[in-house]
Amino acid sequence: HLAAAAAKTTPDELEKKIQQLQADLKALGQENERLKAKLAGESLGDIQSRIRGVKGLNLLALSVNDLDMNGLRQMGDKLRDEVENSVIVLVSETDGKVNLIVTASDAAQKAGAHAGNMIRKLAPLVGGGGGGREGMAQAGGKDPSGIPKLLEESESVLASLL
Repeated sequence: HLAAAAAKTTPDELEKKIQQLQADLKALGQENERLKAKLAGESLGDIQSRIRGVKGLNLLALSVNDLDMNGLRQMGDKLRDEVENSVIVLVSETDGKVNLIVTASDAAQKAGAHAGNMIRKLAPLVGGGGGGREGMAQAGGKDPSGIPKLLEESESVLASLL
């Protein structure tokens, strides 16, 4: 009866109420991630000034605040589609853990860029590991202090593959 009272319902309706609360919580979580991704996109400002040319490709290596892997993938796909001949490296720290993704456009892949190979070289810089395909790869790590070095090394890692 205490649980039903706490949930502001009757004992008979308690299970239904719990299911509704769980559904509400899930919907709020999804909305929160969508808003974080939107905010991260807006905070990138002028992306053109952050693009570095590497042997004819456009490298964009960015750290974004508090995005989960799903949010990073969405942002990576969007940036890859917006920036021609691109390799996108996105890294985010969340609760002391590091999420990392690399995406490579079709043109970048034809030139020799390989997201999976890049991530295998970059992930150890943040105490992690991962892998993936030519066009998209992801990794996790335990050492956020390595993020600046990871961003810095992205250019030489990409150059080494081309």
